[in-house]
Amino acid sequence: MKLIAGNSNKALSEAMSAYLNVPLTQASLKRFSDMEIFVEIMENVRGQDTFFIQSTSYPANDHLMELLIAIDALKRGSARRITAVIPYFGYARQDRKTGGRTPISAKLVANLIEAAGADRVLTMELHAGQIQGFFDIPVDNMVVAPVFVPQIQEKFNGEDLCIVSPDVGGVVRARALAKRLNADLAIIDKRREKAGESEVMNVIGEVEGKVCILVDDIVDSGGTLCNAAGALMENKAKEVHAYVVHGVLSGSAVDKVEKSPLKKLVITDSIVATEEVQNAEKIEQISVAPLMGEALRRINEERSISALFK
Repeated sequence: MKLIAGNSNKALSEAMSAYLNVPLTQASLKRFSDMEIFVEIMENVRGQDTFFIQSTSYPANDHLMELLIAIDALKRGSARRITAVIPYFGYARQDRKTGGRTPISAKLVANLIEAAGADRVLTMELHAGQIQGFFDIPVDNMVVAPVFVPQIQEKFNGEDLCIVSPDVGGVVRARALAKRLNADLAIIDKRREKAGESEVMNVIGEVEGKVCILVDDIVDSGGTLCNAAGALMENKAKEVHAYVVHGVLSGSAVDKVEKSPLKKLVITDSIVATEEVQNAEKIEQISVAPLMGEALRRINEERSISALFK
């Protein structure tokens, strides 16, 4: 078993390495003067079960290209199996045509990963589950409930909880978490006027006097989350917290969160935290390294991954 870390999230790769007690394989990932990417695996990988760990987060195109080139390097190094470990799968929000002459970029990225030579993909909380069908190789889409549920149970023990989906598209995710926590479910009905902006229209469900927990896969500009928190407080929620898997937090998102009615925003380390995120009082980051590491072990040992979520 060989673990190779890309440049996108060295801290998560090292944490997964520590969990598995498997040292990271030495690799050289550098750029030429014109910013061409060069990857060289410094150890023998012939006949090995290899895992290249790389979130395709900012700068997304650089990290995606690095992933593709590393897969090619492993393939040409005669690795027995190559698993692309992508904690955060960039371009996942472009999973369908949204108008005339627009791309389905998630499908294009799937094609590129396959063409590079990956044998399987391990990712976490895809924005749209159907992206698994864009691949003709096995895709394991991890759910983060085993990480979120114990913390929520410990932190809000005895509280009257309500799990809230910030939009209709996230209802399945919110319902699954509500079922695990034996909590009520509510939905925010919103109208999106243009990309990156949202207008909250209505709260479906009873939230008065309850501790509301917003659940989503990605927080980018922060507008949806902050507007949803405001709507819940207007509907007399006791307090509002948010648990989001991928903290993209672009632009002024951190400032929006700090000024919002949210008590706390909990994100995972699928994307490396910026200094601004680390210093934010309302934002907390928890690690998915044990969950991802255990999935790698089970892939290597040909054991069930779905058993992790039962």
